[in-house]
Formats: sequence, structure tokens, C-alpha cells
Amino acid sequence: MSMNTEQEKPLLPLYSDIPEQKPAPLPPQQREDTLATKYAWLAVYFGLNLALTLYNKSVMGSKPDRPALFPFPYLLTGLHALCGSIGCMFFYARGAFTFTRLSEYENIIMLLFSGLYTINIAISNVSLNLVTVPFHQVVRAMTPFFTVIIFVVCFRKTYGYMTYISLIPVVAGVGFATAGDYYFTPLGFFLTLLGAFLAALKTVVTNKVQTGRLRLTAFELLARMSPLAFLQTLLYSYYTGEMAKARVWFFTSYDNQKAMILLLNGAIAFALNVISFTANKKTGALTMTVAANVKQILTIVISFAFYDLRVTWLNSVGIMLTLIGGAWYAKVELEAKQRNNLQPKEGPPSLQHVVVTKS
Repeated sequence: MSMNTEQEKPLLPLYSDIPEQKPAPLPPQQREDTLATKYAWLAVYFGLNLALTLYNKSVMGSKPDRPALFPFPYLLTGLHALCGSIGCMFFYARGAFTFTRLSEYENIIMLLFSGLYTINIAISNVSLNLVTVPFHQVVRAMTPFFTVIIFVVCFRKTYGYMTYISLIPVVAGVGFATAGDYYFTPLGFFLTLLGAFLAALKTVVTNKVQTGRLRLTAFELLARMSPLAFLQTLLYSYYTGEMAKARVWFFTSYDNQKAMILLLNGAIAFALNVISFTANKKTGALTMTVAANVKQILTIVISFAFYDLRVTWLNSVGIMLTLIGGAWYAKVELEAKQRNNLQPKEGPPSLQHVVVTKS
């Protein structure tokens, strides 16, 4: 009797006995941003980047009628890192983000990542003293090409042919817009080329740290990188003699007005870093390097307007080429991503999204 009862009990529940389940909604962080949202993040990044570039030029640049307000690039970078640390701690205290537990290997990656940022700045400053400004700008404009090479060689990524074509006016336009006295030493040529490669590598690594296995948020990435970058810039400043000059400046030229100007500069830099990391994650590393080229051209245009510089027809052609190429690239690349995201994923569906109905 008991054996018959046991035999009548199925080892597994019958298909018809499984209760009806509704598909589980996708987590909010996995939902793809719309094209308009990506354009919006890119526009905010673009505006803040342009504003900080002009602000830095006004702070560190000198005029015939006045000396530079704060002519210390390494310490200014250190101020940006310090403001980034303070800003992140403020938002952390308010619960805006939490820290991810990292392994020893991942902490080493973050240390190298912060070093990449400061080394990139140092290489750029050193190379600028060994080449003319037009040559420096032209080589740095090749950063999008280095970004493509890094993705193709290291990550086996491919791009559509329209993407490659749209990069040509972006890079060539900077060459025309900065046409002038091209002079460089062999060491200057090497360091300028290395600086362009490091700028591309920095942008790629920033994207991978946020979209790869770590998936750090913009706030957490900045909170981990800023203190390390601050210490590194202090070391650079000390060994280059900049800190000694800044000590003299503090006792002879410092006042409350300059302190407020520098504090506002640091606040803009903090906002730019957060927006830059977020925009990089949402639009991609290559898009960010193209946006940097377009920003460079707009900086030249504004410099022509404010400093009464002479514009040649070749400069005008270069400006138009870069602006048109940048807009063309943004349209091609972002719409290609949007199409890819709308394509159905291959493979069996996840069990949690399967609707099981009674027969």
C-alpha cells in the first residue's frame, strides 16, 4: 500500500503544476540610454571641457599688461585632483555611491591608472617645450586614430567604414587650423607622439574600467584615482622646482580673490571629471577623443575672437573641416550603437524571463 502511494508521487512536479510566472523586469542599470540621452551627456561634457580649457588658459596665461595669475601647471592639476577627492567624499557621505571591495591586483590597476593620468600631463608639458605649438596640436589630433588602433589590436573591435572616413576631416582639419611654423627636435617628435598615444590609452582604460568587470561608477572611479593623482602631481611639482616657485608666489602674490578664482577652477574640474567619466561610459572612448578634437578647434576660434589673432583662409578651412567631421562622426557612431542595441540577442533566453503557462 505504501509502495503504491510512493509510486504515485512524481519525483518532479508536473509541467501543469508549475505556477504561472511573469517575466522579471530588467535591472535599471542594464537599460540602454536613448540616443538623445547620449547626445545630452556629450554636449554637457563638451561645454564643461571648453569652459575649463579657457579658464585654465586665463589662469596660467600671461599678457603684456599682467603676469599669469597662477603659472604652475602641475600644482593646478594637483588642485583639480584635491577638489575631486573632496567632492567625492562629500557625495559619499550623502550616500550617492558606495565603494566596491577590490582585490590586491585591482588596487594595483587603479594605482597604474592614476599614474597614467599624471604621466600623460607630464609628457604633454615636456614635449610642448621641444616642438612648436602647431606641430604639437597636429600630432595630438591623431589621438582618435591611436584609439582605433588600441581597440582593433587589443580588443579585436571593428568599426564600420563610415566611421573611418569620418575621422579623416576631424584630424586633417586640426592640421589646417593650426597651420604655421612646424618645428620639432627628434626627442620632441617622439614625446609628442607618445603623448598622443597615452591620451588615447587613458581614454580607453577609463572606458574599460567602467564597462568591464569592475564596472566602477564615475564617482567611485574619481574617488579612487584623485588622491593618488594628487600625491603624484605634488611629486612632479617638487622635482621640477615648481613648488619652490609657488612658495615665493604665495608670500608675494596670494590674496583672497585669487583663492576664490582657483577654488572655482577646481570645482569646474571636479564637475568635468564626473561628467567626462559618465559620458565616456555612455558614448565610448573613440567618441570622447573626437569630441576633444572638436573642442580644440572651438578653443582656437574663441582665441581668435578674444586675442585679435589673424585668421587665414587655410585656418578657416581647417576649422570647418573639423566641426563638420566631428558632427558627422558623432551621428555615424552613436546611431550605429543605437542600431546594434535594437538587434535581438542570440542564444537561449534566461530562465527568469520565460513565461510558463499552464496547458
